[in-house]
Amino acid sequence: MGAAVHILSWICLLGGACFLLVGAIGVLRLPDFYTRLHAVSVSDTMGAGLVLAGLMLQGGLSMVTVKLVLIFYFMIFTGPTATHALAEAALQAKLKPVVDDREP
Repeated sequence: MGAAVHILSWICLLGGACFLLVGAIGVLRLPDFYTRLHAVSVSDTMGAGLVLAGLMLQGGLSMVTVKLVLIFYFMIFTGPTATHALAEAALQAKLKPVVDDREP
């Protein structure tokens, strides 16, 4: 069973790394603040969750896993809250999204 847990943990770690990489590419490639914010928030939550899940599987039943669970809950609650606060601040500052008005 140890090999199965090891393989599953590496799948989670690599999957999380892929989500984080896609989010980083989204920051570089997307046109405006709101689309960049969306790309980062979605990929950050999923990527960090998968990386932490992989680390929990590597840690086994120990105090390290308890700490990783606490970090996971902290990330789940603060990530979307921070994203919402940034979007709300951008709206209050009257930052307009890029809109393509060309007809198809």
